[in-house]
Amino acid sequence: MAAVQVGSSLSHKIGKDRHQHGVVAEEIDGLIKAYKDGHVERPQIVPCVTSSLAPELGVTSRDTVIDKFKNIWARFYVPIKFHGKLPLLVYFHGGGFCVGSAAWSCYHDFLARLAAKANCIIMSVNYRLAPENPLPAAYDDGIKALMWLKQQALCGGADNWWTSQWSFSDIFLAGDSAGANIAFNIITRLDSFNAGQAAAAIKPLKLKGIILIQPFFGGEARTHSEKYLVQSPRSALNLAASDTYWRLALPCGANRDHPWCNPLAKGSVKLEGFVKFPIMVCISEMDILKDRNLQLVASLGRAGKRVEHVVCKGVGHAFQILSKSQLSQTRTLEIMARIEGFISGTRSPLSTTVHNLM
Repeated sequence: MAAVQVGSSLSHKIGKDRHQHGVVAEEIDGLIKAYKDGHVERPQIVPCVTSSLAPELGVTSRDTVIDKFKNIWARFYVPIKFHGKLPLLVYFHGGGFCVGSAAWSCYHDFLARLAAKANCIIMSVNYRLAPENPLPAAYDDGIKALMWLKQQALCGGADNWWTSQWSFSDIFLAGDSAGANIAFNIITRLDSFNAGQAAAAIKPLKLKGIILIQPFFGGEARTHSEKYLVQSPRSALNLAASDTYWRLALPCGANRDHPWCNPLAKGSVKLEGFVKFPIMVCISEMDILKDRNLQLVASLGRAGKRVEHVVCKGVGHAFQILSKSQLSQTRTLEIMARIEGFISGTRSPLSTTVHNLM
């Protein structure tokens, strides 16, 4: 979900401001302003960039349209030097379901470097945003992207420049924050739509694992880190902003114990039936989502899932795309190395493991 660092705090406002569109219903300062008449403003505080990359990265990138009517498209990152077929990572950006783009410069830089480090093709999906398109629109767009990918595998993808280099038997779903939530809920929806057979629904694609980076979940009851972990004024996510994102994204009348927001709430997805392939969860020590992420890992472990998690010390939410501090840069390289190891190690037995990145 990664919001972005701005000079002022990400303060939450409920609308007293008046404008040509009337009363402001919800606002996260500097990121999004939603009016009661349905108009939405998103200041462009992160630049959108083209797919071009510096040659020294050793990665080429291009954009591909998936659904022109819904403006669903993807940016592909393909390592130039490779041996054999490469795994493919389907990635969903963050932004609380309400902001963000696959063209944001911070994602473009991060994913190009990750493709080079992990030696994999990355398909970064641009999906529809709330509140104009509340959930499950983002999940539906993610499933559409997977079905489009399935069609490329079935027809040979003759019209796409990257298809000769990918292995459709080595597919991973990944995302950060709201994007990690999307990756998680895509699988639960595919399972529910196909009688618990998500894998069969996407054949001949073979899903090998899920990578959840600071997954954006919530709940009506507050966790310790949500209540007591102090955030700096420049934090990428605070509790007020988190609540606002959920009000804008969830269906009308839903609260934060809706299964899409809180997969551990009563009546939510039964984790025992959830995916049989490995799961990796990346957690930030200074993130308000830390405890909720740890609860998810524990619940997956109790359900018998093959899960490992990484705790990144001393850094906060979305550090890997937003922070330029030396510590954040070090942690970003470490998390890339862990993702590389997870992708390359999926053919080996995986137990529940913990890695603390000091």
